[in-house]
Amino acid sequence: MNFLEIQCSLRGKTLPADHGYALYSAIKHICKEHQPNLLDHQNLSSEILLSSIPGIPDKNGIIYLNNKSRFRFRCPAEQATQWYRFLQNQVLDIRGHLIRLVQPRLTLPETSNTLKARLVTFRLEKWNSQEAPFHFLESCQKALERIEVNGQAFIDSNYEGNLALRAIKIREKNVLGYGVVVEGLNEDDSLKLQGLGLGGRKHFGCGWFYSAKEEIDAA
Repeated sequence: MNFLEIQCSLRGKTLPADHGYALYSAIKHICKEHQPNLLDHQNLSSEILLSSIPGIPDKNGIIYLNNKSRFRFRCPAEQATQWYRFLQNQVLDIRGHLIRLVQPRLTLPETSNTLKARLVTFRLEKWNSQEAPFHFLESCQKALERIEVNGQAFIDSNYEGNLALRAIKIREKNVLGYGVVVEGLNEDDSLKLQGLGLGGRKHFGCGWFYSAKEEIDAA
C-alpha cells in the first residue's frame, strides 16, 4: 500500500504539550459534524497516522507554536485528495486552544536508513524500570517482523543521556513508552515503517516515524 503525507501550516499561538489524544478527538469531531463518510465506524481508519505538533515548551504543560510547527497526517494514497480538501482551513479546538490548518501540502515521507519516533507504546504485561526495556525492545522487533520490515530497533536517549522514557495521557490515564530509533532500513522498508507505524495509539501521535535528518535540520 502506498502512503502520502499531508502537512499544514498553523495559525494559532499555543497548545497543551500533551495533546495527542485531544488532537485526534478534534479531528474526529469535525469529521462527524461535516463529513462523516471519512470515518470508519465513527472512528478514524486504522490506516491513518497522526503526528503530535512540535513547539517551544514553557515547562508548565504548554507549547508555543512557531514557524516550524506543522500538522502532519499520513493516509493511504487513494484517500489523500479527499483528506487534503477536507482539512484545509479547518479550525481545531484542542482543549480550548484554537488552531487553523492552512497552506496544506502533499508529500511523500522522506526515505532514510535511520528513522526515529518520539514515542512508541506497547501493552506490556507489567511495567518496571528493570525489565521494561527488554520486553519493550522484544515487542519492537516482533512488530517489525510482523510488517516484514528489516531493521534493528533501539531505545533512544533523551537530552540528559538517559533512556527516553515518555508518557501520553489518554482519558486521565498515563500510558508509558520509549523514544525509538530503527536503523539499517532500505528505501522500501523506510517508507513502509513510516506508513504503517509501530505499536499502539497511532492516532494519538505514537509510533510516528520520521527521518533522523529532520532533527539535525531543526537543530
